[in-house]
Amino acid sequence: MKGIDNIFNNAMDESVLIRQHLLLDSSFKEEFKRACELLLSARITSGTIYSCGNGGSACDAMHFTEELVARYSKERIGIKAMHFMDSSTVTCWANDYSYDSVYSRQVETFCSKNDVLVVLSTSGNSKNIINAIKAAKLKSVPVIYLGGKDGGEAKKLADISLVVPTTRTDRIQEIHITLIHAFCEFIEQDL
Repeated sequence: MKGIDNIFNNAMDESVLIRQHLLLDSSFKEEFKRACELLLSARITSGTIYSCGNGGSACDAMHFTEELVARYSKERIGIKAMHFMDSSTVTCWANDYSYDSVYSRQVETFCSKNDVLVVLSTSGNSKNIINAIKAAKLKSVPVIYLGGKDGGEAKKLADISLVVPTTRTDRIQEIHITLIHAFCEFIEQDL
């Protein structure tokens, strides 16, 4: 059995190494800047920032939405945002049709050209995420992908891909939440 100190030190060391790598990755920083500009543009043009994911990534998508709609770090007006994890919609569509199209259906229903879709997936290969990206492309809705590992198929399809270069799901999600908070800080700073 691993000791508590060992587990703590390994978790912190791994997280720091990934963050140091990303700090030196100029292409990752450039993609981050492009994502921030796209999100700000959606806010300025009265678009909506939509988001979706599975499992822990679904929770991160919901977290992103609440930070925008409620508040992140300052008192301000709400920013239009919505996640696609409404349990009755998800379970209705998945039961009657397919879980693979549960997010693409919502993209088809809600998204328009001034909006942005943010998809989160640690693998980038979830069918419902791929289908959501494809549906967004058909509607000319730009897609920001927060991923991990090698980026999967989502990396090839999204307009902007922020891929965390590790196979550890937990470390990927830790960086995703940092990116989400950085997005929020950028989007709300002039309100």
